[in-house]
Amino acid sequence: IMMAVETQAQYTTSYMMSEEQQYMTPEDEWDRDLLLDPAWEKQQRKTFTAWCNSHLRKAGTQIENIEDDFRNGLKLMLLLEVISGERLPKPDKGKMRFHKIANVNKALDFICSKGVKLVSIGAEEIVDGNTKMTLGMIWTIILRFAIQDISVEETSAKEGLLLWCQRKTAPYRNVNVQNFHISWKDGLALCALIHRHRPDLIDYSKLRKDDPIGNLNTAFEVAEKYLDIPKMLDAEDIVNTPKPDEKAIMTYVSCFYHAFAGAEQAETAANRICKVLAVNQENEKLMEEYEKLASELLEWIRKTIPWLENRTAEQQMRAMQQKLEDFRDYRRIHKPPRVQEKCQLEINFNTLQTKLRLSNRPAFMPSEGKMVSDIANAWKGLEQVEKGYEEWLLTEIRRLERLDHLAEKFKQKCSLHQSWTSGKEELLSMKDYESASLMEIRALMRKHEAFESDLAAHQDRVEQIAAIAQELNELDYHDASSVNARCQGICDQWDNLGTLTQKRRDSLERVEKLWETIDQLYLEFAKRAAPFNNWMDGAMEDLQDMFIVHSTEEIHSLITAHDQFKATLPEADKERMATMGIQSEIVKIAQTYGIKLSGVNPYTNLSPQDITNKWEAVKHLVPLRDQMLQEEVARQQANERLRRQFAAQANIIGPWIQTKMEEIGHVSVDIAGSLEEQMNNLKQYEQNIINYKSNIDKLEGDHQLSQESLIFDNKHTNYTMEHIRVGWEQLLTTIARTINEVENQILTRDAKGISQEQLNEFRASFNHFDRKRNGMMDPDDFRACLISMGYDLGEVEFARIMTLVDSNNTGVVTFQAFIDFMTRETAETDTADQVMASFKILASDKAYITVDELRRELPAEQAEYCISRMTRYTELQRSNRGCALDLSSNIMYLYDQVH
Repeated sequence: IMMAVETQAQYTTSYMMSEEQQYMTPEDEWDRDLLLDPAWEKQQRKTFTAWCNSHLRKAGTQIENIEDDFRNGLKLMLLLEVISGERLPKPDKGKMRFHKIANVNKALDFICSKGVKLVSIGAEEIVDGNTKMTLGMIWTIILRFAIQDISVEETSAKEGLLLWCQRKTAPYRNVNVQNFHISWKDGLALCALIHRHRPDLIDYSKLRKDDPIGNLNTAFEVAEKYLDIPKMLDAEDIVNTPKPDEKAIMTYVSCFYHAFAGAEQAETAANRICKVLAVNQENEKLMEEYEKLASELLEWIRKTIPWLENRTAEQQMRAMQQKLEDFRDYRRIHKPPRVQEKCQLEINFNTLQTKLRLSNRPAFMPSEGKMVSDIANAWKGLEQVEKGYEEWLLTEIRRLERLDHLAEKFKQKCSLHQSWTSGKEELLSMKDYESASLMEIRALMRKHEAFESDLAAHQDRVEQIAAIAQELNELDYHDASSVNARCQGICDQWDNLGTLTQKRRDSLERVEKLWETIDQLYLEFAKRAAPFNNWMDGAMEDLQDMFIVHSTEEIHSLITAHDQFKATLPEADKERMATMGIQSEIVKIAQTYGIKLSGVNPYTNLSPQDITNKWEAVKHLVPLRDQMLQEEVARQQANERLRRQFAAQANIIGPWIQTKMEEIGHVSVDIAGSLEEQMNNLKQYEQNIINYKSNIDKLEGDHQLSQESLIFDNKHTNYTMEHIRVGWEQLLTTIARTINEVENQILTRDAKGISQEQLNEFRASFNHFDRKRNGMMDPDDFRACLISMGYDLGEVEFARIMTLVDSNNTGVVTFQAFIDFMTRETAETDTADQVMASFKILASDKAYITVDELRRELPAEQAEYCISRMTRYTELQRSNRGCALDLSSNIMYLYDQVH
């Protein structure tokens, strides 16, 4: 419907200039064709006669025959006086032909004085009763006094009346008004006009398109009875005529226009009010959405920060790794939607401020603590806490990793030591020397010496255990109490062993003087076997020692140490052979001298078989250690591949993000092409950026693999995942903000009515004086820009302009503020006076408007919006004459809104 209305209103300038002449000048057909279609003539005679009588009856008279009753000019002059409200010259009272011609000429002269050019219509034809000329003259009067002043959306006369009919009947079924002849034949258009303004008079839903005569008669009867519009047409004549007379239909329809003129004025006023209310409602909705989104985002930040500030360390590695996994989920799943919400919040705020500025409304001030700057500060605080939390997590995981390693090493060394000390206290406490022979005493003495040698060799292990326990305490190991208890038990036991050892030595030395025989060979075996056995114990301990490394260099260092150990094995084997040679010598001597050996060395518990078995165990552990080291080499090489894989992508993605940021900056200052072309370019950039997201996701995957492998450093790149995330979020925010700025420029351009060339000129001037190329001008640059555009500025005037373009005293002028200033004076908006005038029309110039009047004149939603926000008219309430709303105290509220 609106498209039809707009099409009807878009006439060319030449057509509009000739419109009045075309319809106000009697048509040439009056001269060229002296014959009139009989059906049309009948319709015109009836319609024009009824129209004339509708005015003449105000003077207490009427006509019966249109071509006879106007022949003497008297009723013609009277008709003109009634419809114009002016006095004509005094008529001639004679009845001669020249008297009649004189009176008709006075009427025709009056018509011409109203700007109407009569063609081929003379007084003689009217006096002679020429039907066609008389009808033509009446039609000219109807055009001038009933139709000419009709204006709808800058059209006039016939087009204005037609457009008015189309608009009023647009919502009705089976009605399509395109002209003033066949479009009215079924009567539905006339019934629709009446129903649109007085729905109480006609039930339109019961009308049928196949009953044109019934429809027409219904319209005629209702119009005559309730609207004071006389019946000017016959239903049968209209239905039975292929093309009803256009002038008759126009004359009759114009009566409806004038009858409903008051309602039209009220509807115009209602439309203006609806427009203002719609702006208010839309802006309030945007404000509510901003407040809600800001509250939700700030609440999320408020709840998230304490979680990130919680530095309570877990005692178990698994629990700390779960914290790290939760943090990854937060960065990967929970935070990105909030980043988008923050960006959307800024875009909504800028769009709302632009709409308020374009409609001359005050700027929107969010609730305290919910400004865009407040949200930005809260977000900054969140990111600072977030960074500290991640660093703490990684530090704690490294600490727990070190603790687990030390704790396992402590347990292993304690087990080895306690295995060695098992039974030693009971052995040292034995008093077997009291009943031993001399040889046995000496054997016990040598055995004890070997034990002392062994005891001294184990001193280093006890010191290692104590050192590990101390380090576990310093690193705040969760089970430090049990570690300390075990360490204290070992130290106490070690001190007791030292005491018992010394006591036993003293006892043996006391009885050693009583015995002199000693078996040197057993003694030599025992002395050589004990340190060699200790060496093998140490070797087995080292071969089974746990290790933790973070680089290929560290594992290669361990491999080098292991290779050095393997290089000592030949020399150790010589020592083993020498020790085993002593045992062979013992056997040889016993066989030579017939000595019966008991098979037990009195000086040591170590047997040759023990040495052999332990040596085989050492040789078995060497290849196992080789395998463990090589597996660790493979793991570290895999970690190095992960580092290089991550670095290769990061070194591409990081510069790509920076390049895109620079390209967006260039687009934002480039004035080539229209804003729509800039918008298309930016949308393409945005799509390219979105399409690039898969590379970020792949990098996230590689980053997660690195962290799962406990890789925390990477010497192959300067870009961390945090750098990439921050750059990516800044890139998304920058492109969204830039698109929003161009959208606001388009909105400003369209709303202010400026051309693309003007906008380009403004942009070129702004860019020229934007010295820092940051989208802002300093006050001095802004003054120079205004002077270059022809402004003659004094200090006072420039200070006034600065209060307009920099109301917050930021010290800079943005491009949007510059555009607003350059276009402010040309804005076409609804003023408070217009809103007041519109409400007074609906209120019939009363100081108040009733609730029923508002609900009748405005759509339901906007009527209830006004009622809920306007205060009551107290004087009317005190008199108990109904519920009404005070206009004077509410107009400015509805215009300015409450912020």
